[in-house]
Amino acid sequence: MRILGIDPGYAIIGWGVLDYEKNRFTVVDYGAITTEAGTPFPKRIEHIYTEMQAIIERNRPEVLSMEKLFFTNNKTTGIDVAQARGVLLLAATQAGLTVAEYNPIQVKQGVVGYGKAEKKQVMEMTRVILGLDEVPKPDDTADALALAITHAHVGGSALGSLEQPSKRPLKIRKGI
Repeated sequence: MRILGIDPGYAIIGWGVLDYEKNRFTVVDYGAITTEAGTPFPKRIEHIYTEMQAIIERNRPEVLSMEKLFFTNNKTTGIDVAQARGVLLLAATQAGLTVAEYNPIQVKQGVVGYGKAEKKQVMEMTRVILGLDEVPKPDDTADALALAITHAHVGGSALGSLEQPSKRPLKIRKGI
C-alpha cells in the first residue's frame, strides 16, 4: 500500500510518501510545500493545490492520511488551515485517493504506542521506524511521515476507527 501523509497548514505543508508491505516501510519521497508570507491568500491556496496535484501525480499513492483539524487559541489561523485542508482534500479526492484522518493522540499511539507521547518521541520513533539517519526537516515533514506510519499501523484497527464512522452496516434488531 502506498500512503501519502499530510501535515496540513498554509505556510508549510509537510508531506511524505511511504510504501507499506508485509509490515515493512519503504520511504518513497517526502518534503514540504511552502508559501510566502505576504502573498495573497487565494494565491497561496492555489499554489498548495497545484503542488499537491503534482505530488499525487508523481507518487501515485492509494490513500491520504491527514491530521484532523483542531482549534487551540488562534481561530483565524485555524480557519486558514481549514481552507488549505479543503484544497488538499479536493486534490486527493479528485485523484481517487481514500482519505483517512487522525487526531494527534491517534498519531502518538500509532507511532510511539503511547497517546501522551511528547513530540520529540514521535519524531525520533518516526526516524527509527523508517531507518533514516536523521529526523526530516522541517518538523511538518516528519509529522507527515508519522501520519503515514499511523495509517499503516492503525488504519484498519479499532484505534483507527475511534472518531470515524463504522464501515460495517448498521444491524437493526427487532423485539428489544
